Amino acid sequence: MSHEHITLTAGTAEVIVQPENGGRIGGLKVDGTQLLRQGDRFGCFPMVPWCGRTRDGRFRDGATVRQMPLNSPPHAIHGTARDGAWTVARSGSDSAVLTYDLVDPWPYPGRVTQVVALTEDTLTLTMSVETYDSSFPAQIGWHPWFNRTLDGGEPVRLDFTAAWQEERGDDHLPTGNRIDPGPSPWDDCFGMPGGVDVTLTWPGRLELKVASREEWVVVYDEQEAAVCVEPQTGPPNGLNTLPRLVTPLEPLEAATTWTWRHL
Repeated sequence: MSHEHITLTAGTAEVIVQPENGGRIGGLKVDGTQLLRQGDRFGCFPMVPWCGRTRDGRFRDGATVRQMPLNSPPHAIHGTARDGAWTVARSGSDSAVLTYDLVDPWPYPGRVTQVVALTEDTLTLTMSVETYDSSFPAQIGWHPWFNRTLDGGEPVRLDFTAAWQEERGDDHLPTGNRIDPGPSPWDDCFGMPGGVDVTLTWPGRLELKVASREEWVVVYDEQEAAVCVEPQTGPPNGLNTLPRLVTPLEPLEAATTWTWRHL
C-alpha cells in the first residue's frame, strides 16, 4: 500500500521503506537510478528468524522438533517476518526504525527491530532479535535483489574472495563439506571469516560494496533480471547446523552496510 511507504533521502540517494510489506526496502535510487529490482517480492527483505532454506521445515530445540510451513517445498525458506506487517517505531528524513513481533507459525515470542539509516553514499541496515521469555535459536540476514543492469548498461560484475564455499547438495542445502569456491552461476553460501565483503560493479556507472561483520553470504545470480548478495548470521539450514541462541540476556544482532561510488 503506497501510502504506508516511508521515503528517506540523503544527498542524491533515496530509499523507500515498506513496513506493510515485510519491513522491506522497496527501492534504492542513486541520482535517480534504481538499483533494486522492483516488485512486491523483490527490493531487499529481512530474513528472520531464519535465513535461506530449513530442511523439511523442521528444526530441533533441545528435545523438541518444531515444524514450519513448507513455503518452498520440501523446505521452509527465508523466515516469517517478510510475510507480515511491521510497525514504524520512528522515522525521520534519513532514518527509520521498524519493529516486528514474532507470531505463529514461529513458536516463540520475540521482537525484531530493524534500523534503516541512509547517508549520501551508504545504506546501513541493522537488525536484532530479542526475547523476554524462553530462549530460542534464530538467524538474521538480508536478501537484496540488485538489478543486473542499470538503464540498459553493461551487466553487473560480482567480485569477492571467499575462504570456502559450502558444498550444495541436490536438495539445495549445504552438505556440511567446505569446498574451494567455484565459478558462477551461483545459488551458494560462502564463508568469509574476516566479514562479508562483496563488490558489485556496473561498468562505467557505479560500484557498490556489500559489507558485514558476519562471515556468511549467499550469492544468487541464476536469474536474468537481478543478482542477490545476502549477508547472514549463519548458513542455510543453520537452525539445525549452526544455531545462534537468543536469550533474555543476549539478543541476536547483525548489520550490513552498502557503500557506493560513481565510476
